[in-house]
Amino acid sequence: MKKQKLWLIIALVALLVIGVVLGIGYYKKLTEERKNPVVTMSIKDYGTIKMELYPDIAPNTVANFIKLAQNGYYNGLTFHRVVKDFMIQGGDKKGDGTGGVTFKDLYPDSGSEDEYCIKGEFVANNYTDNTLKLDRGVLAMARGDYTQINPSLRTESYNSAGAQFFIMVKDTPRINGQYAAFGRVTEGMDIVDKIVVLETVVETDEETKETTQTDMPVNKPVIESVTVETFGKDYGEPETVAPFDYTKYLMSIYGADLFTAE
Repeated sequence: MKKQKLWLIIALVALLVIGVVLGIGYYKKLTEERKNPVVTMSIKDYGTIKMELYPDIAPNTVANFIKLAQNGYYNGLTFHRVVKDFMIQGGDKKGDGTGGVTFKDLYPDSGSEDEYCIKGEFVANNYTDNTLKLDRGVLAMARGDYTQINPSLRTESYNSAGAQFFIMVKDTPRINGQYAAFGRVTEGMDIVDKIVVLETVVETDEETKETTQTDMPVNKPVIESVTVETFGKDYGEPETVAPFDYTKYLMSIYGADLFTAE
């Protein structure tokens, strides 16, 4: 009888130990799976900005950003736009906000200079999984606004993001749900604050001599490198869409006369 009790106690202890080990293993695995990608962005003469990406709410946007970063696309580019009390914007290879991104940037071996865009993962574009607000420190994708040409071109505007991104410096509720927010600064907001107040270029009209304050810094901060720690997880290839050809669109409305010199 004593032996049976002893074996019962041993069996219960063994089951308890196995349960604890399995529980720890499961918790560790669950914790590891929940690790989001971490971006490390080194800014020349300023320091390092770290950001956490959110693949659960904007998977395609995150996949696109990671792929470009892994290919070194952002290395050497600049923050070409700063708007006080709003945001700083970078990621344009032309350095002036007019550049697009090509399949060669996404897949270097392709050699294709054709440009591409990604669909906007935000509420205004009928994507309801992304409810991240455009608050201070949030990372989001920049996009075009063709509604200035024609108010009906919302879809074309919403699906025009490629590589350019911006980092918010102030909560801005008026644009919530209108841009693909996909990450947040975890370290280095002091650097973002220094960049957003940089002196910007003043343009002078040669004829009227009137001056205009632009959003472009006189000395654009250089992004030396962007790396992403994915913790061993592959976030796949981004789905792409063809860019809106606004030149062709304007031609279809106004014809060749639009580009005829006066």
